[in-house]
Amino acid sequence: MNELEILGVHRNKKFSPNHIGNDDAIFSQTAKELEKLGCRITICCEDEFLAMETVNYGKIFTMARQKQVVAKLQELERNGTQVLNSAFGIENCFRTNLTNALNNANIPVADSYIVPTDYQGDEVFDQIKGKGYWIKRGDFHAIHKEDVSFAASREEAKEILREYALREIPDAVISEHLIGDLVKFYGVRGTDFFFWFYPYDNNHHKYAEYQQINGNSVYYPFSAEGLQNTANEAAGVVGIDIYGGDAIIGKDGDFRIIDLNDWPSFAPCRDQAAGHIAGRLYQRFLDNN
Repeated sequence: MNELEILGVHRNKKFSPNHIGNDDAIFSQTAKELEKLGCRITICCEDEFLAMETVNYGKIFTMARQKQVVAKLQELERNGTQVLNSAFGIENCFRTNLTNALNNANIPVADSYIVPTDYQGDEVFDQIKGKGYWIKRGDFHAIHKEDVSFAASREEAKEILREYALREIPDAVISEHLIGDLVKFYGVRGTDFFFWFYPYDNNHHKYAEYQQINGNSVYYPFSAEGLQNTANEAAGVVGIDIYGGDAIIGKDGDFRIIDLNDWPSFAPCRDQAAGHIAGRLYQRFLDNN
C-alpha cells in the first residue's frame, strides 16, 4: 500500500488565546504519530495555506479557524478533498451555528437565545431563569477575554451587547447562568478516548474569574459515561471528530453542555490523546483512500 501523503494546516496564534504553545504541541505530536503510522506529512500555517495557488493534497488535517481558510477548505471538500476536522464542522462550531445545531438536536445545553447585538429588549431576559447571564459573541469563537462575559443584570448584559456592536460583531448568544460544577472534557469520536476533569483543581481554566462566579467545585456525582455519550453525540451533530468542551454538573447529577470546540489543546491529556487522534485520522483517511 502506498503511504498516505497528508497536508497539515495548523492554527494561527491569534486563534489560540492563552493556548498557543499547547495548540502547537498537540498538532505536532499528532503529526509525529501519523508519521509513525507510515504517513508522509507536510505542515503549513493558515497564511501559507491561503497563499497556495493550487493545493495538491487529497487529504488534509487541520486546526484552522481563520474564516478565509475555512472557506477555502470547504471548497476543496466540495471537490473531493478529505479534510479532518471537516471545515463544515469547524464552521458549525462558531457560536451562533453551534447554539442552533445543539438546540435543534435536543442536546442538553444551557437555555440560550441568539440576538443581534443592537438588541435592547427584555423578552429574552424574561425567559431566562436564574441569576445572571452569559453573553457570548455569536459570529465566531472567543478570541478576546470579553468575547465570553458574565452579566449580573440585564442592564449589564445590554451594555456588553452595545460593546459587541461597536466592535462590529453582528450577533450574540445570551445564555442562562447554571449553578453547579464546571467540568472540562476532551474526546475523539469513533474511539474510546474521553478525558474529563475539574479545571479549577488544575489551574487550567483560561479565565480565572469564572471560579469566582461559579464557585468552587462541589463534586456532585454524575455519569461520566453519560457525559461521554452526550459529548460524542454533540460532536457528531456539528460534524467533528476531534473535540473538547465544557459542561455544568447540577446537584442532581444532570449535566448540560455549555461549550463545544473543534480540536482544542488537549493540554492535560496531550500524551494520551495524540495517538488516538492520529489513529482516528489515519483510519478515516484510509477508509476513504
